[in-house]
Amino acid sequence: QVQLVESGGGTVQAGGSLRLSCAASGDTICISVMGWYRQAPGKERELVAVSISDGSTNYRDSVKGRFTISRDNAKNTMYLQMNSLKPEDTAVYYCNAERTHWCSGYGPGTYWGQGTHVTVSS
Repeated sequence: QVQLVESGGGTVQAGGSLRLSCAASGDTICISVMGWYRQAPGKERELVAVSISDGSTNYRDSVKGRFTISRDNAKNTMYLQMNSLKPEDTAVYYCNAERTHWCSGYGPGTYWGQGTHVTVSS
């Protein structure tokens, strides 16, 4: 199993910044994809940013240029730096990790953190 613990959420005014962290522990071997998702009240969960083990990243259009995803593999931690926050960024942000194939005796799996709340006031 993989445990993911998010931190860094809170309330900020529009235009402000927050940095989310996701600490991974447990059977983290061969985790190839890590990402951040968010879910606003009454809406479906959506992908915000993803980091692939080859170093590539991808972002949803609405956060490009404002959010930056990064990983510290030595610390098994992923980050989401969020700048120029907007009220529409208000949501619960979830950390996600995926093992996409069999690797070193570990099978494919998808893991989620418990979420951290981000509120952006206008």
